[in-house]
Amino acid sequence: MVTDTIEAKVGIVSKSDERWAFLVLAVFLAPVLAGILVGGFGFSVWMLQLVFGPPTG
Repeated sequence: MVTDTIEAKVGIVSKSDERWAFLVLAVFLAPVLAGILVGGFGFSVWMLQLVFGPPTG
């Protein structure tokens, strides 16, 4: 019973929907997430250097 209602709600995904999902993920979401991660790491290094001073060699 439960599986019947779940299968009815899920529906069928077309190839066109899969292509649009891939394009959104690959073209928009991945670069934005990469920028956020790199920017966040750079910001954290900057803040750590402000608190603890520059690295000494």
